[in-house]
Amino acid sequence: MGLITGMNGTELQNLRNVIRARMAALQDAEELGEAGQAVVTLDQQAVGRLSRMDALQNQAMAQAQHARRAQELQQLAAALLRMEDGEYGYCEDCGEEIALRRLELNPAAAKCISCASG
Repeated sequence: MGLITGMNGTELQNLRNVIRARMAALQDAEELGEAGQAVVTLDQQAVGRLSRMDALQNQAMAQAQHARRAQELQQLAAALLRMEDGEYGYCEDCGEEIALRRLELNPAAAKCISCASG
């Protein structure tokens, strides 16, 4: 399909760099968040009831953050694949160009604003 109207090779490379930097940041955050997902010890002698509840809540939040990071990483990786295939910047539903400004705000966007809003 080629480059979308209004996008040159430099802009595409800039978007590729933004995607790679975001993926690296997500992977760094994932490494830091692994400890929060660990199994919570339920030893009543070691930890009080409220402390256990806090630990369980923190674990649930860490797991939710992990799921969000994994989903975003998957979307960013898919965007890189679309770049390699020459499909980047085109809506996966209707095939129309995705506005360059939309891609600058969310380089992983796979749908035009019309299809994304339903």
